[in-house]
Amino acid sequence: MSKEINKILELFPFSSGVSTDSRSVAAGNIFFALRGENFDGNNYARMALDKGALCAVVERDSEFGQRVLAAKFNPDYGTQADRDRLRRYILVESPLKAFQLLAKWHRKGFRIPVIGLTGTNGKTTTKELIKAVLSKKYRVVATEGNLNNSIGVPMTLFRISMSTQIAVVEMGASHPGDIEELVNVALPNFGLITNVGKAHLLGFGSYEGVKKTKGELYDFLQEHSGTVFLNVDNPELFKMVDDRPGINPITYGVKHQEVEVLPVTAHDPYLRIKIGGVVVNTHLVGSYNVDNVLAAIAIGEHFGVPTQECYAAVSEYVPTNNRSELKKGKHNLLVVDAYNANPTSMKVSLANFGKTEFKNKGVILGDMRELGEYSASEHREIIDILSKMDLKKVVLVGKEFGAQKGYASEIGCGENFEFFEDVEALKESIQKTHPKNYTLLIKGSNGIRLQSILTEF
Repeated sequence: MSKEINKILELFPFSSGVSTDSRSVAAGNIFFALRGENFDGNNYARMALDKGALCAVVERDSEFGQRVLAAKFNPDYGTQADRDRLRRYILVESPLKAFQLLAKWHRKGFRIPVIGLTGTNGKTTTKELIKAVLSKKYRVVATEGNLNNSIGVPMTLFRISMSTQIAVVEMGASHPGDIEELVNVALPNFGLITNVGKAHLLGFGSYEGVKKTKGELYDFLQEHSGTVFLNVDNPELFKMVDDRPGINPITYGVKHQEVEVLPVTAHDPYLRIKIGGVVVNTHLVGSYNVDNVLAAIAIGEHFGVPTQECYAAVSEYVPTNNRSELKKGKHNLLVVDAYNANPTSMKVSLANFGKTEFKNKGVILGDMRELGEYSASEHREIIDILSKMDLKKVVLVGKEFGAQKGYASEIGCGENFEFFEDVEALKESIQKTHPKNYTLLIKGSNGIRLQSILTEF
């Protein structure tokens, strides 16, 4: 380990925490100058020190880092205050790697269960349900929102303290190796993959690439004799665990547990399930959430949360993140699953919506992004599904759906199919037509920004 990393480790116990944002850095923080597509934290390192940061971890090869390095070797540089400031810069090859190493070192200081959670769909909802269930008995640290990437995972780990009893760490991926990187920071001893499906195919290259990357969580747990919470009804997940001897599986599943998914009505549209004769109510829309609920209950029961308390936690949880929410708009009823979309989740949502008893059903769907060469065929497949549904209104937003407008005409889609290049064009139309008395499923990739139209309805 380098001298610079050792210095960070030595300073951390005397710091007031970490920061990656110079705008909100607090006195005594260790500031990490991270780079992103639209920002370069190295340019704000001095600002962080001026705000009272204990030190600033800077990229050695950045333009700012090279200026700092030159100044450190110049005995005549600046005033005494300038030279004192120089000593508070720590130059490293990669501030992100240093950030992750410090988070890993911090996590190693706690002998607690750490549950690593990934999957194509349902990660965040499942994480929130797990947190709700475990919080009935434990003090839980869980990923906030969807901060599940190379920066968000360390941020979650830094929130672990002496009072924490269990941590739930959500891990996202869009490229091969992403999960391997994150598990080697979080060091989970328990794991859950919600499912594997078609998402981020541009980054993964194929569905097999998705499975391999999600499976990196299982690889880590196999190597470290960890425990997996396994939906045994899912043949892909079952095989992935079966192919990795040495993993300890704890099983759940609708068929496995003889769970009954109760019918929904327009007056009672939320998911209800019967487990062992007991009806468990939820505030979630969509039968596809049953696996997420059962995963949370299985984890709660494993860690000694009484079963009735698990059921109560599930019943009390109300989604607030544009995932599986039922909202009453000004003039329409909205089924909002607008945070993200991929072919797997889109098909499941449409299948569930098609079974509901709502009147005047319609959909507003946004492009499914990051599908690469599969994009055209996957968007055509969604149009095929829509053409067979009993829908009064079909609104498709984005260039990928727009590119299939001719295909929609070829297969006989009627005037109820509307195409808009972007959400702004859709807003203009809504403000002119004022649609009323529909029940609308709203779903699309986050970048389409369908969340911004919710107040229009």
